Amino acid sequence: MSTFTVKDILNIEVAPALGCTEPVAIALGAAAAASLLGKAPLDTIEIWVDPNIYKNGMAVIIPGTGGMTGLDSAAALGAFGGNPSLGMEVLDTLTADNVEEAKEFLAEKGVQVNLRQETGLYVRTRIASGEKEAESLITELHNNLADLRLNGAPVLESELLSPQTPGSGKTKLAELEEWLVNLTLEEILELVSDLDSHDLLFLKQGVTYNLKLAEHGLKYGNGLGIGKAIDRLVKQKLLAKDMATSARMLTSAAADARMGGARLPAMSSAGSGNHGLTAILPIWAIKDFIDADEETLLRAIGLSHIVTAYVKAHTGRLSAVCGCSVAAGAGATAGITYLVGGDASHMEGAIKNIIEDLAGVICDGAKAGCALKLNTAAGAAVQAALFSLQGVNVKDTDGIIGNSTSQTVKNMGTLSTSGMVETDKTILQIMLEKQLSKKKQDGK
Repeated sequence: MSTFTVKDILNIEVAPALGCTEPVAIALGAAAAASLLGKAPLDTIEIWVDPNIYKNGMAVIIPGTGGMTGLDSAAALGAFGGNPSLGMEVLDTLTADNVEEAKEFLAEKGVQVNLRQETGLYVRTRIASGEKEAESLITELHNNLADLRLNGAPVLESELLSPQTPGSGKTKLAELEEWLVNLTLEEILELVSDLDSHDLLFLKQGVTYNLKLAEHGLKYGNGLGIGKAIDRLVKQKLLAKDMATSARMLTSAAADARMGGARLPAMSSAGSGNHGLTAILPIWAIKDFIDADEETLLRAIGLSHIVTAYVKAHTGRLSAVCGCSVAAGAGATAGITYLVGGDASHMEGAIKNIIEDLAGVICDGAKAGCALKLNTAAGAAVQAALFSLQGVNVKDTDGIIGNSTSQTVKNMGTLSTSGMVETDKTILQIMLEKQLSKKKQDGK
């Protein structure tokens, strides 16, 4: 089995993303397929996506579009205005003309969306242009372009294709996750000491990205405006600005901006921009309440990313469980514990605390309401860490909590991948029925 470094983890798991990663994955697939056709006019776009991509792409606003939503919109926007070489920032090149082209194409029913019943991240795009046909396939990770075809023939030399490990047939992500799941918390903690000056600079860049989103949310109150509302409540002295409130305000404000369509990239974690917000901002938010230098702060954020990736390796990329709560929340609470001087046993207690607290939070798609869940996760991350430092830790006799971090996370993974299958189907069915009902009402 391959062995990875902390630099490998950051390189694979942490990257800028402009817009919610599910519609962006669709846009990336469409942009990649369209790039094979040159400037030829497009006739039809057809996409096949897994249930969780479908769920998360339905309602969230796509940045730079003036409020457009939907999987069909994401595909059209990617095809007409995306630059696939930019990866998860594929829509950074979108212009007003591109948006209008996409709207006209959508009005002509040029995009067909198909729901694939199998689970596992999957986005397949087929674009027809006259007698030509281009296809792309994204699997496992939102930016993992596994296959490109033109008129049925594989395109093998494209720089857009994600590299595979020679001889294994596996992506780097798959190999990383196989390695991660076998680590202990002590081994994860040892990785933090390997962060060098370049890694710390990269982690600081992530802070800068996500802080800009938070500042935007606090200023404009995008989405639900949770962050801005907390800020008002603090100024009205209805809430005290303590560590937990500061973490909740900063994190939810960034989610407000991102889910509200702000054209600002987030530094993602484990394939999700909202995970990145949760993994980074609660830790940054408490710096004014403690005595810690910037290097320690950035190492805490590095730990948060590693723990987030570790939990996601168990739970899967997308599921019925809110990853911001149990994965990025676990990362954030580990980072906070590290920052305030806790050791591995304190971190283990904090992770157990937050999983016991938030394991039942469902993922019902990406939308403005995610800011509420990030608000909860950020506050819970602070609380779980502080409780553990006071000796308040959930016992392994309780529910799904195991006798170690690895066993607890493994149990969480079993719940997420096996136990919540029907829940996931039910959530999507409710959302589809709601969408159908709205279409019927709009048609009257």
